[in-house]
Amino acid sequence: MIVGLTYDLRDDYLAAGHGLEETAEFDKPETIEAIEGTLLELGYHPVRIGNVKSLAARLVRGERWDLVFNIAEGLRGIGREAQVPALLEAYDIPFTFSDPMVLSLTLHKGMSKHVLRSQGVPTPDFQVVEDLSDLNQFKLPFPVFAKPAAEGTGKGISADSRISNTRQLRSVVKDLLNRFQQPVLLETYLPGREFTVGIAGTGPKAHSLGVMEVILLPTAEKSAYSFENKENWRGRIEYVLVDDEEARKAAAVALAAWRGLGCRDGGRVDLRSDGNNSPHFIEVNPLAGLNPTDSDLPMLCRFSGISYTELIRKIMESALERTPGLPVGVESIMTKRWQTRAGIAVGK
Repeated sequence: MIVGLTYDLRDDYLAAGHGLEETAEFDKPETIEAIEGTLLELGYHPVRIGNVKSLAARLVRGERWDLVFNIAEGLRGIGREAQVPALLEAYDIPFTFSDPMVLSLTLHKGMSKHVLRSQGVPTPDFQVVEDLSDLNQFKLPFPVFAKPAAEGTGKGISADSRISNTRQLRSVVKDLLNRFQQPVLLETYLPGREFTVGIAGTGPKAHSLGVMEVILLPTAEKSAYSFENKENWRGRIEYVLVDDEEARKAAAVALAAWRGLGCRDGGRVDLRSDGNNSPHFIEVNPLAGLNPTDSDLPMLCRFSGISYTELIRKIMESALERTPGLPVGVESIMTKRWQTRAGIAVGK
């Protein structure tokens, strides 16, 4: 089976003049190499495609794949994570992970919280600010936490994100609106433990891969799992696999959020507990990082005794299982075409 790989390579965007924070969600070469090598190990034929523009050009040239392993994040707009899946749907090519609707919804943290709150999933009180004038209707109690509504990898989050007064609120919100040109999410600050829950599967078959607690060390930037803390986590952050009562509650909330939003195949849900040790949904990452060493999901799996190969296998099996007509084995018509082009004998 031919499996295309769609991704955004960080080095390409840095070379084009984009900054470190702007490209924080994009992948390193070793991540692509790890996915490619693991797919080969599992018996698939991976083919590198690249970003959405490369995908579009290759589709127009007539190239096709049995399935696309998609980790492309996109560069601009709240719908940027949906660009590759939408294009693949237009050409009737199946792909891993969530569909365009889910990826657009979940990138906007405020919209995700609206949906989940209507389903009874616990999430801190919040307000979405699109203009400074929206602060005239601000009613949340201090302290609050501020971040861009549609970013990941801690972008826009720093020690200043925890806000304790009106003056600081206005200053931080103004800065975030100007820097990121998107709404700002304000939510009641939760003082408890911080968790990330790994999930594999889709719908009723979704299950927890483990719960990892994120602990800020004295050397970390204060009050937040920030961009700086994520980028330079060694010596700042301690990651611990946990399985106590509070962690199990976090896993239950994470699965309710995953299923409630319609996420597929694999990813992560981030949570934080309130003063009563009750975990609340913070955000979901349906395109979780897959760097085998540094990304939270593979790290969590490693702590749980799940190898990187097994994680990729689970993702692929989920995608194959939910896609009618897609061959379950590694052989396919597309594979035979690939072998023919490569000069490999087929039909034996």
